[in-house]
Amino acid sequence: MILVTGATGFVGGALLRRLAADRACKGVVAAVRRKPVSLHEVVQQVLVGDQLHNTDWGLALQGVDAVLHCAARVHVMQDDATDPLQAYREVNVYGTLNLANQAAQAGVHRFVFVSSIKVNGEASQPGQPFTADDVPSPSDSYGVSKLEAEWGLREIEAQTGMEVVIVRPPLVYGPGVKANFANMMRWMARGMPLPLGAIHNARSVVALDNLVDLLVTCLKHPAAAGQTFLVSDGEDVSTTELLRRAARAMSKKALLLPVPASVLELFAVLLGKRAVAQRLCGSLQVDIAKTCRLLGWVPPLTLDEGLRKAVEGMQQ
Repeated sequence: MILVTGATGFVGGALLRRLAADRACKGVVAAVRRKPVSLHEVVQQVLVGDQLHNTDWGLALQGVDAVLHCAARVHVMQDDATDPLQAYREVNVYGTLNLANQAAQAGVHRFVFVSSIKVNGEASQPGQPFTADDVPSPSDSYGVSKLEAEWGLREIEAQTGMEVVIVRPPLVYGPGVKANFANMMRWMARGMPLPLGAIHNARSVVALDNLVDLLVTCLKHPAAAGQTFLVSDGEDVSTTELLRRAARAMSKKALLLPVPASVLELFAVLLGKRAVAQRLCGSLQVDIAKTCRLLGWVPPLTLDEGLRKAVEGMQQ
């Protein structure tokens, strides 16, 4: 039996669909925060509420052998919380460790935690991709909270013997994606020109199906125990190239104006949008060699295939 948290979210929902279709899966329990929702008929639902730091997981953990923990307070560009770090800690640290402690006590064999590449840092140096074994260097409250959760999970692992697997994804895209990626896709679909035709950075992204495939692999693979993995589509592209290929997936031509990155960054600073410019113009590469070597894992979808699926999801 597998427990999936964050079951109604972008990643958690995709995991449920994948596990429900797997005949080898003996059962799935979906933790939902509010009223029962429409899920696959083979999936059991358990209501856990919003206060994950003091949730009693006893009912949800009955008969569970592995946990896929996707629930999180996700990163937001304009956080209006009075104390953002404490708000992230409530869910991402205290909520995660509360579940992990109870899972270990309930005899759960393996705990797979969806962390974030922000634990490594906000940007990589050109030609020097992040690796899973780099010294962490988070620069915002969200990244700090994910790192603290990782530290706490490793302590629980050492004390209880429950196997912990940590996966740090970069930007995840696919059917149902939201936020900035979805906005750019919609703008291109409408034929709107974007000033992003001269960005010469290098960024790693991961298709939703690729992330889900790795998480499912981490549930049972013997070599995954105790490890931290990075994940991507295995191909790094510039922001400009990513948008061109997304437009191609729509059978459209990208209208990208060749505005120099330095000009974009200057205007972003003046408008108080420095972080947005960093994500568009800066590099963030991840090295998945360890993931592929230890797990024998290869991303099932190429970048272009992932973009086509994302476009199909927009059109439904």
